[in-house]
Amino acid sequence: MNAGEALARMAALPETSARELLRDGRPLILAPHPDDEVLGCGGLIAALCAAGMPPAVAFVTDGAGSHPRSRQWPGPRLAALREAEARQAAAVLGLPAAHLHFLRFPDTRAPAAGSALAEAAEHVAGLAARTGATALLASWGSDPHCDHAATHAIAARAAARSGLRHLSYPVWGWTLPAGQPLGAIGIAGFRLPVGRHMRVKLRALRAHASQLGGVVTDDPTGFRLTARVLRRMLRPYETFLENP
Repeated sequence: MNAGEALARMAALPETSARELLRDGRPLILAPHPDDEVLGCGGLIAALCAAGMPPAVAFVTDGAGSHPRSRQWPGPRLAALREAEARQAAAVLGLPAAHLHFLRFPDTRAPAAGSALAEAAEHVAGLAARTGATALLASWGSDPHCDHAATHAIAARAAARSGLRHLSYPVWGWTLPAGQPLGAIGIAGFRLPVGRHMRVKLRALRAHASQLGGVVTDDPTGFRLTARVLRRMLRPYETFLENP
């Protein structure tokens, strides 16, 4: 299957509600970096908070690799900023600070194999148990970023260990070239309409100001979420894929 076929199948998935998606349970959402929770699940988080069922969200990496050449914002300072932005975005979505968890792996170095992956999955499984999660929601394995693929692997290992349901949400997958081969993957799951929560989702995204430009100004090669990219990511629905 290529990316164009996969994305077309995602666009045809059946719609569902947050409650039906989670089967009346609660998720632990794994975000590879601060901002992925909003881009991939911001509408779901807002819906659950509005319903009095705030989820737990765990940020896998510190996000400090977005502007590696900045002298004004060296790694530790940028990591602290990104964590503060995550807390601000959560508040916009209605998510209490106590529901946020920071694993603080270095950006671009989320564990993807071996004992490091096993230890991370063990930690996530324990966190899921402590937060009463019935499902793990993590980035799609075909997202074209090493931390997104690693987060998917961590969730898969943790779900297998604990017997939890594992759902994936695409973020950077929406930007894949149509002809890019993805291998033999399955596309099954649901679309969650988020139109009624789009305004708050956009406000939460603006809390991640360091990723939108204008905050870190001394690294012209640094990362920035452009309007073109956001048009592809921000849809009137969020997509959640079942993993066997």
